[in-house]
Amino acid sequence: MQRNKRSELEYWLAFYLIKGIGFQTAKQLLTHTSFEALFSRSCNELCELGLKSAVANAIKTFEWQQVDSIIQQCEVLNIQIIHLSHSDYPALLKEIPAPPLVLFCKGDIQLLDSPKLAIVGSRNATETGRQVSFDIAHSLAINEFCVVSGMARGIDSCAHQGALQANGKTIAVLGTGVDLCYPKRASKLYENISEHGLLISEYKPGTLAQAANFPRRNRIISGISMGVIVVEAEQKSGSLITAKYALEQNREVFAVPGSVYNELAKGCHALIKQGAKLIENCDDIFSELSVLPKSCLYKVDETEKNVISDSVLEHLTFEVTSVDKLQQLSGIQMDELLSRLLDLELSGQVVRVLDGYTRIGRS
Repeated sequence: MQRNKRSELEYWLAFYLIKGIGFQTAKQLLTHTSFEALFSRSCNELCELGLKSAVANAIKTFEWQQVDSIIQQCEVLNIQIIHLSHSDYPALLKEIPAPPLVLFCKGDIQLLDSPKLAIVGSRNATETGRQVSFDIAHSLAINEFCVVSGMARGIDSCAHQGALQANGKTIAVLGTGVDLCYPKRASKLYENISEHGLLISEYKPGTLAQAANFPRRNRIISGISMGVIVVEAEQKSGSLITAKYALEQNREVFAVPGSVYNELAKGCHALIKQGAKLIENCDDIFSELSVLPKSCLYKVDETEKNVISDSVLEHLTFEVTSVDKLQQLSGIQMDELLSRLLDLELSGQVVRVLDGYTRIGRS
């Protein structure tokens, strides 16, 4: 017998499974109605909300057993599901044009709230490139940054290993289900990240490697990060796709230069010509981000946090204010602003809606 009342997670998973519902459609629908009311409407009523008949019919005939199956599978595999409205969903990721509706997570989900920088590069990296990736990641980890990459061989794997070697934090964004290790030769690294870091994917458990999944997952690598560091990349490569996403998402892009005779340096040189910050070590990154070693934008004392929070509240009204507008009014750096907004939301002083934030009145 079908239950009438479902949890928010179940509704988000239903959206995730219904073909034709992405972020923009979900945003439009939830602006006009609630999950519960939506799944109670007729096909004609759903079409009146702007849905195509095929999508409306998919909602009306949706089989909830699919959702139950995923939840049960994740419980068995110790996989956590973070949906778009979940308090642990990365604040930065919500700001990209098409954030995933759900994230499947295996490991320490607290890392989603840490300051993050991504390192990407060629699978066929040179020994020098591999060492550079390892060293930068190691230094970032020592300085309390979480290193994000895609667990591919070459630059990605060295980045994860550098962070783990420093007993630091690392997140691998996968193009498969988080229950699968790809490539298989990376099984030891996969286990280490699962135990000491975090594996995340927008693909449900059991999803096999498909070529189309990997460029798409790159938007998440850049989307959860403050910036992207490119170490060795050919002029047409997945790493440059990640850098392109980063630019579109208003993230910092850093590139490590190399020999003019090295084909794997040409992608980095092209990025530098287009305005990416040329870096040789982590000091260059910290300088660009205005971050001192062994500190970060997220780590401020309580007095400073309160001052920043008060400034945020001063520019919030009881009307919806977008994050971009709020950043423009307050002058607070975006990463710090998102962190303080999360604090204010958790303390019940502001409420997050799909188009921004509103202030909550107090009696």
